[in-house]
Amino acid sequence: MNITTTKLTDIKSNPNNPRIIKDEKFKKLVASIKEFPQMLSLRPIVVNDDMIVLGGNMRLKACKEAGLKEVPVIKASELDVDQQRQFIIKDNVGYGEWDWDMLANEWDEKELDMWGLDVWQPDNVIDGDGELDDDYSQKIGEVVYKPKNTNHKAEDLFLRDDRFDNEISLIKNESIRELFKARVSFFYSFHYSKIADYYAYQATDEEKALFEKLALVLLDKNQLIENGFSDLVNELETKEYE
Repeated sequence: MNITTTKLTDIKSNPNNPRIIKDEKFKKLVASIKEFPQMLSLRPIVVNDDMIVLGGNMRLKACKEAGLKEVPVIKASELDVDQQRQFIIKDNVGYGEWDWDMLANEWDEKELDMWGLDVWQPDNVIDGDGELDDDYSQKIGEVVYKPKNTNHKAEDLFLRDDRFDNEISLIKNESIRELFKARVSFFYSFHYSKIADYYAYQATDEEKALFEKLALVLLDKNQLIENGFSDLVNELETKEYE
């Protein structure tokens, strides 16, 4: 199968396409195409011999909105009618799952949202295995972890970056050494699903109090205000440092 560049006017939307895209997501898709049009060459629109879209109806619509005149296309001439029907569905089935801990620790939330990923949506409820739990839901704006009665060691709750330990140990000045240790902590990754497990089933009262104060678990959004996290976030976002 070869990729060809085809005029948008020659491509037909599929009237039997079961996928829809709502206003806000459509706007993000249009913006994504404008900002990163090379994606279209890496993931061309798939059509049949009649130039009817089998995969990429929403992208076609967004390309028109973005003002494009031509798009990369793959013609799936070898597919029979039944295979074409299968492709329409299977092309849109997501078999994988997001690693929510990795997204939270290693990706920027604003960028993910801008790219169209619903990371912190109300019904993103995570069970103890780090998987979405369809049977448990709360109407809040963050990922919610459903604790599972599984024992974890303390070292299971975060991934410690020890790349700089040896160099830091060579620093004679204790205060400066503590400064470097604090900076290195930025590279730690927290496993929030395991933290939820530990908090619910293993933590002492003293540990629970600290989990809450440090916002490692959040039972009440007002805690962010009470403990100064909201002020801190606002300060970091607005203050310029020399």
